[in-house]
Amino acid sequence: MGYAVAKNMRGIKDDATPNPDSELRDELQAMEARVRKLRDTRNGYSDQARTAADKRNAIQGQYKEHREKVDLVLAEVKAIRAEVKMHKEKRNAIQTQLRDIIGQAKGQRKEKGDKKSATAEYAQLKSEVASLEKTFETSSVGQKKEKEMIKKIKEMGRRIEELAPEVVKFEMIAVDLSDMDTAIKTLKAEADASHQAMLEAVGRADAMSKEVDEAFAHRDFLKAEGDRFHDEFVELRKKSDQTHEKITEMMVNVNEVREKLNMARDERKSWMVDHNAAVKSEMKTGAESEDVADALLASLQNQGSVTFGGTGKGDAQGVVKKGGKSAKKKAMRRIDMNASRRR
Repeated sequence: MGYAVAKNMRGIKDDATPNPDSELRDELQAMEARVRKLRDTRNGYSDQARTAADKRNAIQGQYKEHREKVDLVLAEVKAIRAEVKMHKEKRNAIQTQLRDIIGQAKGQRKEKGDKKSATAEYAQLKSEVASLEKTFETSSVGQKKEKEMIKKIKEMGRRIEELAPEVVKFEMIAVDLSDMDTAIKTLKAEADASHQAMLEAVGRADAMSKEVDEAFAHRDFLKAEGDRFHDEFVELRKKSDQTHEKITEMMVNVNEVREKLNMARDERKSWMVDHNAAVKSEMKTGAESEDVADALLASLQNQGSVTFGGTGKGDAQGVVKKGGKSAKKKAMRRIDMNASRRR
């Protein structure tokens, strides 16, 4: 029995003796297995999040490059539309001038209060000024008539200067109003040319509409893909963070169980050390015991003699007198002889 107790205290496993920490150890192993599984899950989420982030960044790079292409296409379309507008305004201005000249050619007069177009009024004033100047230079008129003609030429000149910016804006076609037929033909040709230029610009704008639509569709696709990968990244990071929080919470419990096991192990170790020391002390022989040696030494000092056990019944020579040299030697010889007999 003593051997079995000593064996268990030394940590030798006995099938009949259950491990006192088996439940805690099983619980710890189960918890550590769950933690490892959660860490694998968290790492998986993190890897997927990085992949989604890489895809998002690549798509956003493509989106940035494509947006520059879209800006160039839009700038080109805007320039074509401005060209269309310019040709249209020029055509309309020439047609207005043409209508006024045709009306003059047919001898039509505008009703009072009607306002002529700037181009028609400008041309008519230029023609009248030229006619008055020619009359003033070639004809002999009275002094009063000359003053009236000079005043009228000045008034017409001021009006011509007022109309000039508007006429130049629409690139008015200069025609000789003295030859109405030629002026009308010239203006019709110029109006048709402006109209054809406008139609050609409209055709170019229409031809680019497909390219514009494709550019916008691809831009929208890249933006949607970038947003999708970003949302996926955010969701995976959220799952990774939530899993990490669970791991942190579980590690608190794992560390508590580990601490309990360490405390129990240290307590058993301390108990075993004390127990083994006590058993060793009890199993010592008289020759190994320090207490026995101290007692013999004290007896020798106090009584002057020491009696050794095991020297034989009634053996008086087992008494060693203090200071007796020959008696001590005889006693030692007898002890040796008795020991040899026992062997």
